[in-house]
Amino acid sequence: MQRPCRITFVFISLFLVSSYGEETGNKVTNIGAIIDVDSRIGKEEKTALEIAVQSFNNDVSNNHNLSLYIQNSTRDPLLAATAAKKLIEEQEVIAIIGLETWEEAALVADIGSRARVPVLSFAAPALITPSRWPFLVTMANGDSEQMKCIAATISSFNWKRVVVIYEDDAFGGDSGKLALLSEALRDVGSEIEYRLVLPPFSSVSNPNEVVQDELIKLFNVQSRVYIVLQSSLPMTIHLFEKAKEIGLVGRDSAWIITDTISNYFDSFNSSVISSMQGILGIKTYYDEGTNLYKTFYPQFRRTFRDENPEEDNFQPSINALRAYDSIRIVKQAMDSDENSPDSLLKNILSSNFTGLSGEIHFQQGKLSHDPILRIVNVIGKSYNELDFWLPGIGFSKNIGYVGNKSADFTGTVIWPDGSKLVPKGWAMPTNKKPMTIGVPARTAFEKFVKVDDGKHPGQKKYDGFCIELFYEVLTVLDYDLIYQFDPHNGTYDELVHKVYNKTYDAAVGDITILANRTTLVEFTQPYAASGLSMIVPVKPESSAWMFLKPFTTKMWFVTGSILIYTMFIVWFLEHQSNPDFRGPWNNQIGTVFWFTFSSIFFAHREKIYSNLTRVVVVVWLFVALILTSSYTASLTSMLTVQRLEPTVTDIEWLKRSNVKIGCDGDSFVRTYLEDVLKFKSYNIENVSSEFNYEGEFKSNHIAAAFLEVPYGKVFLNHYCKKFTTTAPTYTFGGLGFIFQKGSPIARDFSRAILKLSEDGTLISLEQKWFAPSPECSADVTEESKTNSLSIHSFWGLFLISVATSTVCLLLFLAYSLKRYWHHEEENNAGTLSLVDESVWNKAMRVAKCIYKGKVCVRGEVSAAPRVPVIYKWSSQTWDYDRSSSHISMENHEVKSQTESEIGIQLQAHN
Repeated sequence: MQRPCRITFVFISLFLVSSYGEETGNKVTNIGAIIDVDSRIGKEEKTALEIAVQSFNNDVSNNHNLSLYIQNSTRDPLLAATAAKKLIEEQEVIAIIGLETWEEAALVADIGSRARVPVLSFAAPALITPSRWPFLVTMANGDSEQMKCIAATISSFNWKRVVVIYEDDAFGGDSGKLALLSEALRDVGSEIEYRLVLPPFSSVSNPNEVVQDELIKLFNVQSRVYIVLQSSLPMTIHLFEKAKEIGLVGRDSAWIITDTISNYFDSFNSSVISSMQGILGIKTYYDEGTNLYKTFYPQFRRTFRDENPEEDNFQPSINALRAYDSIRIVKQAMDSDENSPDSLLKNILSSNFTGLSGEIHFQQGKLSHDPILRIVNVIGKSYNELDFWLPGIGFSKNIGYVGNKSADFTGTVIWPDGSKLVPKGWAMPTNKKPMTIGVPARTAFEKFVKVDDGKHPGQKKYDGFCIELFYEVLTVLDYDLIYQFDPHNGTYDELVHKVYNKTYDAAVGDITILANRTTLVEFTQPYAASGLSMIVPVKPESSAWMFLKPFTTKMWFVTGSILIYTMFIVWFLEHQSNPDFRGPWNNQIGTVFWFTFSSIFFAHREKIYSNLTRVVVVVWLFVALILTSSYTASLTSMLTVQRLEPTVTDIEWLKRSNVKIGCDGDSFVRTYLEDVLKFKSYNIENVSSEFNYEGEFKSNHIAAAFLEVPYGKVFLNHYCKKFTTTAPTYTFGGLGFIFQKGSPIARDFSRAILKLSEDGTLISLEQKWFAPSPECSADVTEESKTNSLSIHSFWGLFLISVATSTVCLLLFLAYSLKRYWHHEEENNAGTLSLVDESVWNKAMRVAKCIYKGKVCVRGEVSAAPRVPVIYKWSSQTWDYDRSSSHISMENHEVKSQTESEIGIQLQAHN
């Protein structure tokens, strides 16, 4: 009953009182601090303050002496505020140092700001608002960088959900740490699943019972990653001892603590440390290699051991180093000639030196630099340093080598179960609490999932492609998964929500991956592609113009063009010498067209006189042979292979016609048809089974059915001759299994599904369950149907034909021109033309010569022989159907006619 009274009046105070020492003649300043001298950290701070004061008083160059007075606050904000008010009013202190918790600092800073007394605090809130407390100077850093470090650690181990634990402060909050942590976790794709708020330790009469009751609540939470944001020393001891006792610190669990708790490591005894084995802690880094630290540490070790013989660890904490640096800050600020509160605060904020705790430089009332953090792992009786966290950089194995930075945590952790294997961070199923897996009991397509009654009452039998795939995945996992199936009689959306609200731990079946579902649950890697296709009845394809379909339109056009071009070449080469190609224009056109067209069927009877024409015709006959053979084969295939065409091809036609369509009412398809494709609700019929679709179509109750692609394939495998799929396919995410958000088992299932896909197991299962019916397996697939032949298959053949015809034409023109000029030279030899002939007349004479085969001299025209001209291109082969005498008589007539024409030409020339 006397101890509370003693604590109330026992303060550790450091206060500054202006006076002069009679013996030394130096100005004496009393320095005071408000700290918890009963705690290990308070003892360290007290020792560091005493060493700092003694060190500065021993400096003969100082014109100020410091006087130290110590009282206790017991970390009670109200006692700290009372002490601060008393020091300012009665002792006239000019600065206050200490305040290990933000609750104390907030109240004292408010008092100090009103009294214009600087307050140097060893604690800081997560988010500092300096404008509220202008005389507050925080020696500690905010928690933003520390929360980023914790979030990066969570991301490195691929944990998606965490549980946050913190002790409620005197103001009913968490000092802003929770908001910073939540934001940092969102940035790495993780989230807080549950918050466990412990009551203030001072308000608890039976801490063991209260802590245990609170921790038992965590067994109903799936996540096994625990982050302890803040807790007092006694609450931390009870927390870990009870967590270890009930099994929360062990296999598959991970614990991370902030620096406000890891600072107690040196205060814990061996029993507490044993309950914290394997946890990760964040500590503020300080350099132990500086000369200042090497001078300070022996003094601290000696003094602390003498004053606290019961302690077995003499390592100073970061708060002890801050206490030493605080004395130096105030001492340097007092060296100025001005002694007003504003000038003292200005000098304090202008401090710029490297102390024991690091760089001392303030900006807006707080340290201007973010701290370097150490990630430590509790092992044995102490802890090991693993990685460093460099602000703005990330993890690093060293302080001075930025090149060693890493995006992920690189240290080797010994976890609570003594293993180096990273915990799953999730409550794994056990025999007492197996994983409950929901299975769709109402499925339209039983090949995917089928639930029947078992041999015994209440027993169910599960079968289908999805169930067998689930069994195959279990064989790939590197651990045994203890589970039990539970049939779900409802829609697929209801099944997803049952996993979301933790009724089921997972769901196995033909569940489509949709964007809105991924916000609720965790999907595995898809094991089947998914989309929406339209199934409609088919009718045999028939057309009066079927004979045109073997060739494409372009192919028909090019073929006709080649035929006309060849026809022109044959006529041009033959019309001079071949009487069959002479006469009136209509006769010439009819003859050459008939000749070229009949040559396609090798039915031509006209004689060919010129060898050039024979070359053209031979190539054309080869082209005709290829074209007719290809046409015949393609047309035969089209007429013999059954070709079916859909009765409906347009979704818009369905909506305009106001006809009914069918779908699986238990899936998302009905909602998709209404919301996305804009079908009227009363035009959508629910079809409960795949075997009912055929009857719905036969009765004309529905004009089309909308099925997901995997179901559509199964349906068409049995009804390929009656139905087909048409219209564009609307793609979705595929089919997958679902788990609760953050479940590591989902990742294991995804890897297993990928492995089964790569080794061919998945294909084998699909062939086993979705093999087409015998009539469909023998039927022609859509890809094997005969398509119209296009120009791409024949352009080389056409090129040869055109090139050959063109070359022959050019040779004929070249020879005709040569013959014409030779004749001109002979006719005009030894004579001189009196009148020059115009270019136009010359051109016309050349054209007539080429076209008619006549050689025209100036003023007169001599008729060319009607019989084939005897030159090297002429044919020496005659019609063997005629008699020899007839041939001789014809030659004699031609010869006489030629001689008389030559005579006439010579007379005209003379």
